[in-house]
This record gives sequence, C-alpha cells and structure tokens, in this order.
Amino acid sequence: MRILCCLLALVSRLTSASNPNIVVIFMDDMGYADVGCFGAQGYQTPNIDKLAAAGRKFTHFHVAQPVCSASRTALLTGCYPNRLGMHGALGPSAKHGIHANEMTLAELVKQKDYATAAVGKWHLGSLPQFLPVKHGFDEYYGIPYSNDMWPYHPQAKKGSYPKLPMVENDHVVDEEITPEDQTHLTTEYTARSLKFIEKNKDKPFFLYLAHSMVHVPLFVSEKFKGKSDKGLFGDVMMEVDWSVGQIMDTLKKNGLEDNTWIIFTSDNGPWLSYGDHAGSAGSLREGKGTCWEGGTRVTGIMKWPAKIPAGTTTDTMMMTIDILPTIAHVIDAKLPSHTIDGLNCWPIISGENDAKNPHDFYAFYYEQNQLQAITSGDGRWKLHLPHKYRSIVGVTEKAQNGIPVLYKQITIDQPELYDLYTDISESKNVAVDHPEEVARLQKHAQTIRAELGDSLMKQPKGSGTREPGM
Repeated sequence: MRILCCLLALVSRLTSASNPNIVVIFMDDMGYADVGCFGAQGYQTPNIDKLAAAGRKFTHFHVAQPVCSASRTALLTGCYPNRLGMHGALGPSAKHGIHANEMTLAELVKQKDYATAAVGKWHLGSLPQFLPVKHGFDEYYGIPYSNDMWPYHPQAKKGSYPKLPMVENDHVVDEEITPEDQTHLTTEYTARSLKFIEKNKDKPFFLYLAHSMVHVPLFVSEKFKGKSDKGLFGDVMMEVDWSVGQIMDTLKKNGLEDNTWIIFTSDNGPWLSYGDHAGSAGSLREGKGTCWEGGTRVTGIMKWPAKIPAGTTTDTMMMTIDILPTIAHVIDAKLPSHTIDGLNCWPIISGENDAKNPHDFYAFYYEQNQLQAITSGDGRWKLHLPHKYRSIVGVTEKAQNGIPVLYKQITIDQPELYDLYTDISESKNVAVDHPEEVARLQKHAQTIRAELGDSLMKQPKGSGTREPGM
C-alpha cells in the first residue's frame, strides 16, 4: 500500500510539472493600438513587443462587452456576463457580484493543484464576500473596483464615492488610497506578482495581474514621469511595459520561461472622451462603451515557447470567453456542469494548419442586457442591430488634462452589416448587398435572445440566465 501511495504521489507531481504556469496580464481601458507592435506612436513598449515576437499576435481578439466588470466576468468564467446577471461597471455600493456557484479560472486550475493569485483591480463585487479569495484565489492584493470611483477623481462630485481601499486577501490594509499612493500602484502590483512567482516556482501557478492603468485618472511613478513623447498617457504605458519586462525576466531567471503561458490583453477599448488621457483604437471605429470594433477588439498576445509558435500572427477571431475552456483543455481540467459560452480554441492558439473558430457566432451585449451586435464565428460579417450608442466622431471639443468631453448620442434605426475582412473600420454598410448574411445573423440573434434575453426587444430575460450573488 505504501509503494502504491508513493507511485500515485509521483504521478501527481509529474502531471503537475507538465502543466504550464499561466500568467494573465489584463490591462484596463487600453486601446487596440496602444502597444508598439500594434501601432503605438510617441512612446516605446519594447518588452511587450518582445513578448509578441517570441509568441503569437491575435489581431481579431475581442472582449464580450466593452466595459470593466462585464468584461472581467467573461474572462474569468467563460460566460457572456449577462448570462450571470453581471452588467456594466459595478460601483462601490453595488450589492451583487459573481455568484459563488460560478467557476472562475482560479477554481478551474485548482483541480490541478495550481497556486493562484489575483493582483490589481478586481471589480467583480466588493467586500467581503465577492473578493478573489472567495473565488478560488489563494491570495489577493489590490483595489476592489476602478480607481476613478473615489473622491479624488477630478470629475467626482463631493461625497459621491467612499474612500478607495487597498485590500490584501480579505481585509483592508489601507483605508484610503491617495493620489500619491496611486503613483506607486503599477510598481506595487509588479512587486507582489514577482513575489508570488518566486514563492511558487516549484509548482504550477496561475497569476492574474489586472493593472489599474491606463484607466483614468492616470498616475505614473517618478521613474517614468516625463519619459515619453506622448505626455502622461505615454509615460504610463512605458511603466506598464516595464512591468511586463519584470515578469518575463523573473520567469527566465527561475527557469520557468519555457513552460509558462503568458496572455496579455485588455478589458475593452480606449475611453476616447478623455482625449490626451485616453489611448487609441487605431483604424477601428469608436472605443470603450460601444460595440463597434474600437470598443471590443483589443490587443491579444500569447507566449508559451513549448507550445505556441513564435513570431506568428493570426487574424482568426477569438473572444475572452474562450480562454477558460481552452485552458481546461490544455491542463485536462473538468469544465463546470452549468452552461458556459466559450469554446476550446487551442488549435487557433497553437497555430494548427487550417484551424477554424468553433463558434457559429458571437453576441455583443451592452448596457442593461441590450443585444447590440452579432458577428459570424469566422469574424467576417458583423451585424449591428438597432440601438443607441455614444460617439466621439464629430465632437470638436478637445479633452485635456483628464477632463472629458461629452459624447454625441447616435441611433441605429435599421440593421447595418459590415465585412470586417475588407473593412476593419466599419465604414461601409453592405446590408443591401448581402441580404442572405443579414438574414443568417438575424437568426443567430433570435437564438441568443431566447437564451439570454434582449431588453431592446422587450425581452429582459432568457431561459439560460442565472442570478448573480447578492
């Protein structure tokens, strides 16, 4: 019996050793064109560019919704956020968060004895029951919601928000984060992440590093202040790039580089109304808070020397909901018994010949369960359904120094179809020329409405929605 137990323990250790360490670096409000290898100008991001050169670029990579809490829900659960009753960006007074019955990425990898840590912005429910340590993470250090939800923000009304706390695990370690404290956030998050890697270098680990930057208000440490040719925003991006370099250097120093899967992306596109304090979506239309490409298409970079081909690029569409089931496939973990929306996309990530997206379609919801767009699974055809959206196009006033301008409100009255293979900027509505594609995507819209509802069609709930934690 003793020999059998030893053999089982040895097999368990060997299995664990074969599974990759996983590092997810999740930016906040970083636009599609905010890193060098995706077209950034006025500053350099050599470490992120190095990550891409040693890995794979995903140029058709999307979030499920173009806003903070909803987007993070999708990444961590593999579900459309509205399936779980998670909409928009949760404020400090929100009484709900991710339900305890939902499986997060941390809980998934726990099946394979991973050490898990969340560092940075959480924004999926506040103190105390919704924090990361209640959802599969061994440890947590960061702020529970966005860094603009505090009384020091230039746009905050007096008394509108409580003090912004710093949380470690499940308790507050600093009741009030000041502007001076914010200048150290990127550095502190990086230090905590490096400490976690060093501590767990002899076993598989999952690190979720969710930077508070480049969400306004912007803050940067003295070591990068004034270093870019694009003002404060460029300085902040240079510091985040430094952070990525620190992560990569620490993995290499500890002999972990070859068996670590790094995923670098963002929660949505740039908050364009903030002008020189916002990033860029490049040639994409609009930004954060819209279901146009500039709101949902984000930088995607993955590196795993043992498995992902270096120096490659794919324009095959993927979404953050696909990360959880893909990781489950790679480490042979069991998916939750309840319905999720993501699918295994490992063939795309690993660069298999003729790899195709397994989805028939993707749905883009926003606001309070509004179905605003449908995209074909291959990423070619996108149908914008009738809805209202905010636009920065035609706004002549220039936002400066962290003070935003007002958007224009625009209404789409009839479905609009775009061919993203030839028109990434969504500049030409081709609905009249391709009625068969309009009809096909409309059928997919009906399918997802039955499942998740659509408040624009006076159908607030579908048959497949679940309640958030309260």
